[in-house]
Amino acid sequence: MPASLRRFAPDPFITAIVLTVVLATFLPAQGLFAIIVGYVTTAAIVLLFFLHGLRLPRDALIAGLRNWRLHITILSATFILFPLVGLALSSAFPALMPRTLWLGVLFLCALPSTVQSSIAFTSIARGNVAGAVAAAGASNMIGIVLTPLIVSVLVRSHGGGISFSGIWDVVLQLCVPFVAGHLMRPWLADWSARHKTLTTLTDRGTIVLAVYGAFSAAVLGGIWHQLPPSGFAILLLVCAVILAIVLLVTHFGSGLAGFSREDQIAIVFCGSKKSLASGIPMARVLFAGSGLGAIILPLMIFHQMQLMVCAWLARRYAEQPLPGANASAADQV
Repeated sequence: MPASLRRFAPDPFITAIVLTVVLATFLPAQGLFAIIVGYVTTAAIVLLFFLHGLRLPRDALIAGLRNWRLHITILSATFILFPLVGLALSSAFPALMPRTLWLGVLFLCALPSTVQSSIAFTSIARGNVAGAVAAAGASNMIGIVLTPLIVSVLVRSHGGGISFSGIWDVVLQLCVPFVAGHLMRPWLADWSARHKTLTTLTDRGTIVLAVYGAFSAAVLGGIWHQLPPSGFAILLLVCAVILAIVLLVTHFGSGLAGFSREDQIAIVFCGSKKSLASGIPMARVLFAGSGLGAIILPLMIFHQMQLMVCAWLARRYAEQPLPGANASAADQV
């Protein structure tokens, strides 16, 4: 495919998710098959977080965390700003969407940042890549513990609740495998480096399995009858408003706080992302039943929206001259 057309080609992973939703709509998992899909998905989630713990470079993370001011700012955007924005919107406009969609929005706002796309966009925009690596890694480590607690607080404030068993399942299915994988690094780090494809396949395969199981239950529960086109459009608008607020606050706030251009870029791209890879497995553990499909729908929409907007934003940053570049050129004349 020519390079000029390659940028317009659909992402294979996004295509797989869309096709999975279509498959679940027309051929939802039911009965014994749904039980099998559930067990396989649980096993895939355990393997996924084990591999993530195995791949986490401890020395690089510790070195990057020395820029504590940068990381506190990014973590504040991820785990304080986002939840406050989501809570404010859900409290101000409760009748705008069904309760399960608002729960999905609140869950989205409590998730950790992405890893791959945060680092990639920071690199494209010529920002602090080392800081982005450390911040994204720290966000995902902390999020395994912090996200369920934030979700519990937000959901209770919205008239719902999460049982202790749901948080305990997060510990068993996410935290324990993650810690076990990280402790196995001295013996398996080289093997992991040689088999990076395994982590990628597990990562994406787990999401596809979880989406299929969740939307199968949602279809059987009548999600497409409960969400008309107008409701879908409102959900798009809510996700766009949340993303716009966070991007504006991180951009102008980091500038007012006196961060360098490189750090500002890392704050914008790490502080405005939400992880689909961590979110869908975590939602499957924390929530159950036919409402799960509606709860992960805002995350799926927001994920695509953040990729498209941040790709455009990263190119804008990259096109801007670096500070001092004009002065250096003038000095050479």
